[in-house]
Amino acid sequence: METAKGKGVVIFGGGTATNSLVDIFNDLRESRACTLSYVIPISDNGGSSSELIRVFGGPGIGDIRSRLVRLIPAGPEGNADLAATKALFNYRLSSEANAARAEWLDVVEGRHEIWTGVSSEKKELIRPFFNHVNMEIVKRARPSSTFNFGRAAVGNLFLTGARIFLGSLESAIYLLSQFLPAINTSFTHHISAGLADKTIITGQNAISHPSAPTSLPDIAAAAATQDVASQQIEDTDQYIEFSKSSSEEDLSSRIERVWYINPYGHEIRPRANPKVLDAVAGAGAVIYSVGSLYTSLVPSLILRGVGRRRRGGPAGVVKVLILNSSLDRETGPSADPFSAADFVRAIVRALRESQAADVRQVEEAGSRRSGNTSADEVRKYVTHVIHLEGDGTPKVERDELARLGVEPVRVYGRRVDGMLRYDEGGLMRAIEAVIGTGREIMGRSRRNTKQ
Repeated sequence: METAKGKGVVIFGGGTATNSLVDIFNDLRESRACTLSYVIPISDNGGSSSELIRVFGGPGIGDIRSRLVRLIPAGPEGNADLAATKALFNYRLSSEANAARAEWLDVVEGRHEIWTGVSSEKKELIRPFFNHVNMEIVKRARPSSTFNFGRAAVGNLFLTGARIFLGSLESAIYLLSQFLPAINTSFTHHISAGLADKTIITGQNAISHPSAPTSLPDIAAAAATQDVASQQIEDTDQYIEFSKSSSEEDLSSRIERVWYINPYGHEIRPRANPKVLDAVAGAGAVIYSVGSLYTSLVPSLILRGVGRRRRGGPAGVVKVLILNSSLDRETGPSADPFSAADFVRAIVRALRESQAADVRQVEEAGSRRSGNTSADEVRKYVTHVIHLEGDGTPKVERDELARLGVEPVRVYGRRVDGMLRYDEGGLMRAIEAVIGTGREIMGRSRRNTKQ
């Protein structure tokens, strides 16, 4: 059944990896004349977000800031003010703590060179929130505990200052949307992961990047949804890479489940932002984007209500998983790497768990392996897998996918610096063709795709 042109497209994904696809998704929105909504988990507790969470509490906002900055439109002929605003909010302070603190004071006082090109009226709208968060940092300082500005993202500090001043993260992001496209969000919780060998790992960063500092699991997490309004995006990549460093130490066994925890470490089941639920319920297509399976996709999928809205949505909706070009720490234990079918099963399990009435029903919902479920049931959540094929890519077992009722679509890639990457044009045509028909790839795109 052909999906209705103009129906919204909902994209589940994280920060950096999905940022690589912003241009493609914007082109898709324009070609289909539809709305585009991003669902972003806010469970990131690493890097500069870790220090903000330690001092102020609240959600990990790094992925939101990253997406907003990525979506700043270039403007006609590369508008200098917009470009300067993008550079300001994306700027990171020095990695050395004392130098970073000195840099930050220059930013607050409007003397830092990063202000160059930002219009005076916009500058004076932004600076009060830098001043406010700086004042709050000073108020919380103790001889034994001072704020570490090392590698802090200026945009994260702005959002924190606005959130504290306005008393609402939603309002803070609405304020930032006056400079950038709009986004709405709810509160947050940290996540834990349970491995097959019964090991439990707490915190997104510990699951995905154990070598980086993390914050204490003390505040809550959910998801964000964003209505995209930008028309032009800068920094187009001809070839797209979706992989994380493979140098991280393997997990002791596969991840089996991810859940949210409260400040006491107890499992909780937060409900998705109502705007997420509305977008999913009315979507003409759903895309599970590239990125970390268990820290970028699953945290949004397990939120209460998401699975029910997806399962009960209109018939004929295409649900597309864009498979990563390589495995990472979350999906690549050397002895037991994930296949494409394993990715599909993880998504189906997460969406089933989101439909459980309470924590006690989650294990029962998750224990019904999608491998033992009919193809009709699986296709309520995933219909297509777009993938590359080559050394290092997840194995695609076509017979197993067929048994699950999922259609694989191969996109030809390119070797760039030894890495296999999606060709941007080929990936765009594959997505457009699959979403446009919900059936097989049409002849016009066979030069770049193969089933």
